[in-house]
Amino acid sequence: MDESDNDPCDFIKITPDKLSTDEVSQLVVSPDCGAVSIFIGTTRNIFEGKKVACLEYEAYTPMAEMELKKILADIRQKWVSVKHIAVYHRLGLVPITEASVIIAISSPHRNDSLDAVKYCINTLKATVPIWKKEVYEEESYTWKENKECFWRKQDGL
Repeated sequence: MDESDNDPCDFIKITPDKLSTDEVSQLVVSPDCGAVSIFIGTTRNIFEGKKVACLEYEAYTPMAEMELKKILADIRQKWVSVKHIAVYHRLGLVPITEASVIIAISSPHRNDSLDAVKYCINTLKATVPIWKKEVYEEESYTWKENKECFWRKQDGL
């Protein structure tokens, strides 16, 4: 095993391409970790009684990548045993059942990786400039505001 394989690594990708859970999970596998925790956010087919056709994501990519790096740095401070972190987010149209976001984190034991994954997705939704539009079957759409947005709380909404 190469000594560089032992160094913690961060992987961030924002892409219009279909996401692969296998690809993302393999990035974080490590022989000294007994846990790989994964979150996969997928497009559901119904929201508040409306039939969803697909989701469409847009981002300010440079700022989104910068915010993701901050989240990963926070994770490394809060959970020092975390080994590798991968956050992949899809842009453009995401059909029903396909992944829009995949987060994978490895650690020697499950609690740190599970807690870190939850923190990562919640903080991503609150701070990263990626916007989601729900496209409905009846040819209407709605831009969705994340309830976790930090600016929403400041405005008292």
